[in-house]
Amino acid sequence: MEFTTNALYIIAVLAFVLFISEWLVKKPFFNKFGIALMVIILTAVLANIGLVPTTANPVYDGIFNYIAPGALFLLLLDVNLVQLKKVGFPILFAFILGSIGTVIGVIVASFIIKDNSHFDGVYNALAGMIAGTYTGGSINFNAVALHYKVVEKGVIYTNTVAVDNVVTTLWFFLTIAIPVTLQKIAPRFQAVSGTNNTEKTDSFPPTDEVETLTLKSLSLLIGMSCFVIFISDYIAGFFQERNIVIPSILILTTLALILAQIPVVSKLKGNMLLGSWAVYLFLAVVGAFCDFAALGQSGALSIALLIFVSVTVLIHGVFTFGMGYFLKYDWQVIAIASQANIGGGTTALALAKNFKRNELILPSIIIGSIGNALGTYIGFSIAGYL
Repeated sequence: MEFTTNALYIIAVLAFVLFISEWLVKKPFFNKFGIALMVIILTAVLANIGLVPTTANPVYDGIFNYIAPGALFLLLLDVNLVQLKKVGFPILFAFILGSIGTVIGVIVASFIIKDNSHFDGVYNALAGMIAGTYTGGSINFNAVALHYKVVEKGVIYTNTVAVDNVVTTLWFFLTIAIPVTLQKIAPRFQAVSGTNNTEKTDSFPPTDEVETLTLKSLSLLIGMSCFVIFISDYIAGFFQERNIVIPSILILTTLALILAQIPVVSKLKGNMLLGSWAVYLFLAVVGAFCDFAALGQSGALSIALLIFVSVTVLIHGVFTFGMGYFLKYDWQVIAIASQANIGGGTTALALAKNFKRNELILPSIIIGSIGNALGTYIGFSIAGYL
């Protein structure tokens, strides 16, 4: 079917996949999957029945080279480092401990699960992806995956996403249960962290729920995204000519963090909405590279990934809660900080609401944003170290 390679046709299909995925995940059965995995699954189905290309295509190349880095840039514009003063030391330090625990966990896991043929030459990159995502969220996961071209290995990438979703979901429930159990064993007073303005923080919704995208914001966001991608690639190329390798994604991350501190930029609305759409479009292409026949034969890979990820999160949890025990920290504060590491700011916010800790809602969002920034650097460091 020649029409399946037409650029307009492919973009239309991918856009419809995003629409259907968003609709499906609001239904009782499909909400267990999450929109990211649903997008991958639906596009993979379409690719395997021949409705979209399963191999390299100019549209896919454009999404990998421009849309995905642009998504990372847009999402990082929400990281306001000035807000650190609103967080409070206990939850911030617990978050730092959790990040250290993640790094230790990945290193320990690398001794248990060694590199082998199942990883198809991207073992180090996968370790970096896991370290990044369990420091602060999926932005970091995709940043490392993009640089090392793991996204083009559809089976490996999809398996990793699936395992990540399972372990992250399980950890969310454990971070609800663990503080209750530990409070009985070693009671802690509930420490107040960050703002005491419970009325304000209780009604503080995720940014993308309240954003309105204006023509001015849209123009500036797209213009800045394109220019920063161009500058990042240029700087990376400049250093590469002198035999110094600096990933352009790291340069882009640094520039995004600098721009995010400028009031005029940070006040722009729509970056989270536009960035999220771009991320899901990128994930749709990842799904298109997924070969079901190969996926069905990847049992050994799935088991290896499950062990690697589980060990990482287990070590993270033991280290974080263990240090919290010696420091006599509030168990719920530790759980929320850990959740910001493993699941990101959104799940940390949900956990704070579950604990009815209104004063921790805003800090949970802020440390989640910090994780978005920190995780990319940690992910690349681990990928380069192993």
